[in-house]
Amino acid sequence: MHIFSLIPLLALCSVVSAYPSEKSGAIAARSCQQEVAAFNLARREKRGHVKRTFFPVLQNLTCVAAPETPRVDYLPPLLRQNVTEGQIGVSLTLDIGVLDVTTCKPLPNVMVEVWSTNALGKYGSTFLRGATTSSSTGIAEFQTIFPGHNSYSANHINLMIHTTSSMSGAISHVGQIFFTDRWTEVVGMYRNYAKNKNPRVLNKQDPNFKLAHSAGFGAIVDIMSINDDWPLGVTGYITVGVDPHRKA
Repeated sequence: MHIFSLIPLLALCSVVSAYPSEKSGAIAARSCQQEVAAFNLARREKRGHVKRTFFPVLQNLTCVAAPETPRVDYLPPLLRQNVTEGQIGVSLTLDIGVLDVTTCKPLPNVMVEVWSTNALGKYGSTFLRGATTSSSTGIAEFQTIFPGHNSYSANHINLMIHTTSSMSGAISHVGQIFFTDRWTEVVGMYRNYAKNKNPRVLNKQDPNFKLAHSAGFGAIVDIMSINDDWPLGVTGYITVGVDPHRKA
């Protein structure tokens, strides 16, 4: 049976579109389906995934900003896209699209940081931590591994987005992105993931998942395998909407 017939993948990606309200100064939702469709199509065409989407139409095109979550287990990272640093696990190419909610356009040249646990659910002082600036097309790409679960949270990757290309720039967003429980179950049986001694935490049991996956935002990464053989590695897509003028 095809592996993806076993996995109930959820949100294709999470996007936001908004503009400042003249009366209150708040961000009000509006549609940006054409802009977002073009953004996501270009990203999948880059890797030949345009014909391998799991949904007949793009998901979550009427959107809100990505909710904030607490910043935990943080250490200043190295500037790098490949954060693997010798950690063994299922290779994950993480494609993070950064969208400006005030213009409904990709947000270039802002610093994006990520950090996560290894297959055994442990954080390191340098491994699986890194930062890079978003490209001219609003993409921050990292080479990492599928994260293991620790004793107090579901499998996730932490991220932080600055308002400029500098690590010292103001922070516009702190959040977490997750995976379907079925994906984490399947990966958890593979190689050294099976040696993870932490009690399993499902998404619904993690309060940060409930927070991140709220207010109309889908915090689950859309996963695609390499040539239908996920042990060789997977590619994950997520689009995170931010207000570049906000300072967390």
